[in-house]
Amino acid sequence: MYSYEYSIPFTEPASKMDLKLYYCGTEDCDRGNSWGPALKDHYKIHYIHSGKGMLKIGDKTYNLSKGDCFLISPDIITYFKSDEEDPWTYYWVAFDGINAESYLNRANLSSTNPVISCEKDDLILNCFNGMFDGSQKSKSGDLRLLSSLYMLLSILMETSDNTSTSQNAGLKDNYHVTKAIKWIEVNYSRNMTIEELSNFIGLNRKYFSKIFKEAIGMSPQSFLIELRFNRACALMKNSYLSIGDISRSVGYEDPLLFSRVFKKFKGMAPNSYRKNQMQ
Repeated sequence: MYSYEYSIPFTEPASKMDLKLYYCGTEDCDRGNSWGPALKDHYKIHYIHSGKGMLKIGDKTYNLSKGDCFLISPDIITYFKSDEEDPWTYYWVAFDGINAESYLNRANLSSTNPVISCEKDDLILNCFNGMFDGSQKSKSGDLRLLSSLYMLLSILMETSDNTSTSQNAGLKDNYHVTKAIKWIEVNYSRNMTIEELSNFIGLNRKYFSKIFKEAIGMSPQSFLIELRFNRACALMKNSYLSIGDISRSVGYEDPLLFSRVFKKFKGMAPNSYRKNQMQ
């Protein structure tokens, strides 16, 4: 087993940068080597250069192999493990920034669709080698690092339309469900309705809800609520935001309604949840 990791000394906060690269590296894993269950407070892409392994997020399990990319999203509990017979070698890069989520969505990567396949091994490795090289330079290192990260994301965007290998029970072949998920992830922060979503997709609401549940395992409304409150939980860590600020940020204009639904979802009131997180 070998492992190399390069930490990146950017001092500007991620909230002020389009993209901020934290660290990157590569590892040739031992059989059964695992990480988690745990979470990160930033995004992290893994690219599998060879071998096999599995990824588990929530109740979904993904069997992965050479050419697959998987994403760890902030504040999402994740577990992954290398195969016992054919352990993987992978490369990774950790980053955040103002437009990080937007760029990932354009590559069809998100917390609800964390896996894509990219069969451009040479191009991907060139990007990572550019990051490794940039981390060793003093004057031009920051430019080399960020340009390599932008290039990596652009390659993933170019290949993602035809390569979603998510094993979300039929999601790969269901254009309408994929389109709906992307729309929800962009619009969850406003007072949207499932009726509005089904009209956007161009399907009868009843039929749309049926195919969505068959693909995802939950109704569109449940998916929207889960996405909103996972985001709300992440925002609770910011002590400068009031509960009202957070409720409006995830699509609830009425903080009292937000608090009632939050308590049903998490088993405690928002203020109690925040206190537990701050301890």
